[in-house]
Amino acid sequence: MKILFILELYYPNIGGIEKLFKSLAEKLVDEGNTVTIITTRFREDLPLKETINGVRIRRLRISSRFVFTFFGIFGMLKEARRCDIIHTTSYNAAFPARLAGLLARKKVIITFHEAWGNLWFSLPFAGSVSKRMYFLYEWFILRLGFHRYIAVYDYTAGCLIRQGVKKHKVIRIYNGLDYSDFEPGDHTPPDNFTFTYFGRLGISKGLDLIPDAAAEFLKNHPDAHLKMIIPQRPKGMYRKIRKLLKKIPANRITLLHNLRDADLRTELQHSSCIMIPSYSEGFCFAAAEAIAMGIPLISSGKGALAEVVCGKHITMESQDAEGLSEALEKAYAGDWEVTPVRRFDFDDTVREYLKLYEG
Repeated sequence: MKILFILELYYPNIGGIEKLFKSLAEKLVDEGNTVTIITTRFREDLPLKETINGVRIRRLRISSRFVFTFFGIFGMLKEARRCDIIHTTSYNAAFPARLAGLLARKKVIITFHEAWGNLWFSLPFAGSVSKRMYFLYEWFILRLGFHRYIAVYDYTAGCLIRQGVKKHKVIRIYNGLDYSDFEPGDHTPPDNFTFTYFGRLGISKGLDLIPDAAAEFLKNHPDAHLKMIIPQRPKGMYRKIRKLLKKIPANRITLLHNLRDADLRTELQHSSCIMIPSYSEGFCFAAAEAIAMGIPLISSGKGALAEVVCGKHITMESQDAEGLSEALEKAYAGDWEVTPVRRFDFDDTVREYLKLYEG
């Protein structure tokens, strides 16, 4: 089978969506399929064409995801006509992928990690006009008539149906992990309490809560340390986060960027706990990976986090800096809740997608 993925971002960009599609694409190649990725060239040093682990990657001469939305179609049609099915994801790739499918007369399926609806209007780091535009664009792509809408968790499936997608078109396929990449026994917390955030710079990630909560907690605990493992893109968002983090003394925080997978796992394993203070999550690879490594979690419990988070964890009692600070105090005191660990095997994910492609 020839499968075309149309994605606004792909490896080496960091994020749960990129992680899902890289793993899925490479596994599909291993299963004997032909897989092509069409995506943005978000860094000038990236080649326009390359093959990674058998996956053909075609980067358009477009760095902006917004330009990709409205003009990417011109670089997609040739590959769209060659493929058997098109698979895309929310948000910016959705419209050109659907248009390419219409013109090439191919089925298009879309994976939604989240569908925020009115949540857009309460998120930080975006102006009122931007929030309204994002809200309207989400409303628009939900009504584009995709062949199937894949939700990565039950919570996301419920959001899609509540926002007007017909129930029979919604399929829940869990994101999955290759558990051979994670060794729970290697978690070696440092002597000084080190609390870590890792992941992309998204407006829903609760990043605005971390500086105030961390500053208050560090003031009360001279032996504690904050570790932030984040990308430096989008540049505007990165500048805002750096500005907020200035309230934390330079010797009490470590900032890390663009780590290789092995180095990232090492840094996580040398953390006392991981923070996930998100306003919403559709699955959250960060949570699933930390759990797989046996690292304790502080979670907001929002969205799918209420379903994904297990093992040793603390749920914030309020979605604000005070709630995060109180959760850190509990973690410092060792006041953890412990529940049975749940697994999400990636082989199950691949089987479900292949069944969908062939149906």
